[in-house]
Amino acid sequence: MSDPSKPNILLVVPDGMQAGTVFPDSQCHTPNFDRLAARGVRFRRAHTSSPTCSPARASLMTGLLPHNHGVLEVEHGKDDDQCVLRTDKPHWAQRLVENGYRTGYFGKWHIERTNKLDDFGWQQHAVKDAKYMRNLGKGSEGPQPEIDPNFCRHVDSHEGYNKILHYAAVDLGPEDRYPGVSLKQTQEFLTESIASGEPWACCLSFSEPNESLIAGKEALSHYDVDQLELPASLRDDYSNRPNLYRRVHGVFKDVTDREWREALACYYARITELDQIFGKVYDQLEAAGQLDNTIIILAADHGRYVGSHGFDAHNFGPFEEIYRIPMIVSGPGIAEDEESDALVGFHDLCPTLLELTGSESIDSPDSNSFAGELRSPGSMKDAFDEGYAEFFGARFCHIQRVLWKDHWKFAFNGFDFDELYDLEADPHEMENLINEPEHQALIKELMARVWAKIRDTGDKSIHETHYYPMRFGAVGPNAAA
Repeated sequence: MSDPSKPNILLVVPDGMQAGTVFPDSQCHTPNFDRLAARGVRFRRAHTSSPTCSPARASLMTGLLPHNHGVLEVEHGKDDDQCVLRTDKPHWAQRLVENGYRTGYFGKWHIERTNKLDDFGWQQHAVKDAKYMRNLGKGSEGPQPEIDPNFCRHVDSHEGYNKILHYAAVDLGPEDRYPGVSLKQTQEFLTESIASGEPWACCLSFSEPNESLIAGKEALSHYDVDQLELPASLRDDYSNRPNLYRRVHGVFKDVTDREWREALACYYARITELDQIFGKVYDQLEAAGQLDNTIIILAADHGRYVGSHGFDAHNFGPFEEIYRIPMIVSGPGIAEDEESDALVGFHDLCPTLLELTGSESIDSPDSNSFAGELRSPGSMKDAFDEGYAEFFGARFCHIQRVLWKDHWKFAFNGFDFDELYDLEADPHEMENLINEPEHQALIKELMARVWAKIRDTGDKSIHETHYYPMRFGAVGPNAAA
């Protein structure tokens, strides 16, 4: 007999999935994620702690922002002494084990280099190894099925760079590709755990829908490529925006509208395939009578552009497509078929899961439990009225801090001038208001709030920038509230 005070946990973590793909007005076909939303709370304004895989996933596990857990960029692209996860910080899976849980982790890890998940509280695990991670996106060199030459695109611009697969259709469905491996491992773990009668926690983690957009033709059949609506910001001219964005756009300037639609179709199809995989796990839990005592979470590490602002991937810019993430949570004591506008972060899942399972908390200056919001959406509006995220660059280092407050979004850029967007009046973030005279008082207020976050979370390298060549802020650290 299961202990109702120790609900099970199923955490599903896609990589690079836009928040908007799981809302009713989306073009993306996700019937099983819709089933989950009908039983739980869907967050409209959830955000990542960093729009890069390794930092965000490390934040999920520790409840810490990147500057505190030490993983600032993707770990596999750095030297052995760079972007190293600080092992003196506890992880929530360790707390669950101490509380009598069986734990299992399957799929993409990409948090630190050892792949020794036992050290972080995951008792059973099977993850993609470093060789797989190094080969991602390398066309014929990578681990992928044969592609349809009539429905694919490679990036082959700029002399001296490798030819990389952007998107492609394949005959194989998700169960015959790597997601199927993780599905089988997850289902085996669940079968054993359910039979044991012990509380369990399982993370099913994916590299999809990120990487090269390889999608099975069955999932692609849900989409009429010619009818797909392109992002409203596709033709962004970057006026009054940091010049870096124009430089990045040069990589994608030759992509045609038809090719963007094909890329979108493959992206949505990859999400549909994940939805199908999730549906099989959901059905397994339902058949075993486990739904009523299982917290189920869908939450991505970050988003992806796929044509928004003329970009793809997730490496530059402060825009919502890469910072806002899908988050749906269902389970015992959690409201059903509700939505929340609370500005919760990916890293806030750490203390939330510990509270929901009655496990020992982790002392973190960076994250807070939103368990109360799950029980009564809207009840924690004041506690989660501000969002915050960090970016340290992606191989090409540049500092960015992003703050959400009400309908305003402010980006403090250490590489160029700052950005201010009114998400209510300008949801596609096409007009940077940073130089408008009527907003200068607001900009100073938001910059002061950024300094407060920097101070309160111990981000010393930024906080100690009184040196005269680095006085980039509209106001300095001493203005922190």
